[in-house]
Amino acid sequence: MTKASVEVNIKSQSKNAPRIAVVGAGAMGSVYAGLFAEAGYQTSVVDLWHDHIIAIGANGLRLEGASGDRVINGITAVHQIADLGPIDLFVIATKANGVGSAAAEIAKVMQPETLVLTIQNGLGAGERIAEFMPTDNVLLGVAEGFGASIKGPGHVHHNAMRQIRIGEMDGGMTDRLAWVESLWQGAGFKAKAFVDIHQLVWEKFICNVMCSAPSVAFDCTIGDLFSDDDRRAVALGCMLEAYEIGRARGVVFSFSDAVAYGTKFAADMPNANPSMRLDHMAGKRSEIDAINGMVPVLGRELGIKTPYNDTLVALVRAREANFA
Repeated sequence: MTKASVEVNIKSQSKNAPRIAVVGAGAMGSVYAGLFAEAGYQTSVVDLWHDHIIAIGANGLRLEGASGDRVINGITAVHQIADLGPIDLFVIATKANGVGSAAAEIAKVMQPETLVLTIQNGLGAGERIAEFMPTDNVLLGVAEGFGASIKGPGHVHHNAMRQIRIGEMDGGMTDRLAWVESLWQGAGFKAKAFVDIHQLVWEKFICNVMCSAPSVAFDCTIGDLFSDDDRRAVALGCMLEAYEIGRARGVVFSFSDAVAYGTKFAADMPNANPSMRLDHMAGKRSEIDAINGMVPVLGRELGIKTPYNDTLVALVRAREANFA
């Protein structure tokens, strides 16, 4: 089905409560689902974490933080995508290494008018999805200035929500993109559709590279990372390698001073822990391959040396080799 025919179907979808399934009910995915359900959307979550799914199904989702503390009911919670009925929009909110398996299951139930929006840290989500389905109906998203954590099964905390940015994989503005933007806005998110989502993906990527592996290496928050001259130099070194690669690949950044951009990004969230450090604190493997690990891979393709990221990626992987 073409984009044009999908956009015709969007008109009929918008007349009824949209059917949204969030695949990956971690901290961020649970926040998405909670606010979607509060907005009156037919909302489902899919996750393999048994206790979390059971708690949401039995007692609702307790959501606290930026938008208050309450229990949200009416969310359908299941372990498998196959257990869902027809869906208008799938939101893939898994870690980067879960995107492929999510796409494989979505492909089995995908209807011609179904849309898929994938929101991850790092690079390569669209390419991972393309291994399992055509990407004609796939949109890319960036969650910027967010933070969330799971307090326990069925209980999530979230920090201030800056913006959800979405765009077509091939660029441009479409009716369906505007429809998805309106869904997020209707649920209380500061959401915006962009003509060039890849620029925004890269702008977040270089900040993730700057904060993620360095925060693990030095075992500190973003504020502590930048309060020390030596630590800050390593973080900015990682970021500048990614920035150079982005420019070499033709990314048109919205700024010319990458150091000033990265420093301001860090200054806005001094108490934050990147998800990579949270994973290590929990003894879990991280998204290193999609974040700092992508920098040496792309650097080799372009003949750009990446010593900062080479070193930190090796360190993070060595630590993760000891995780279960």
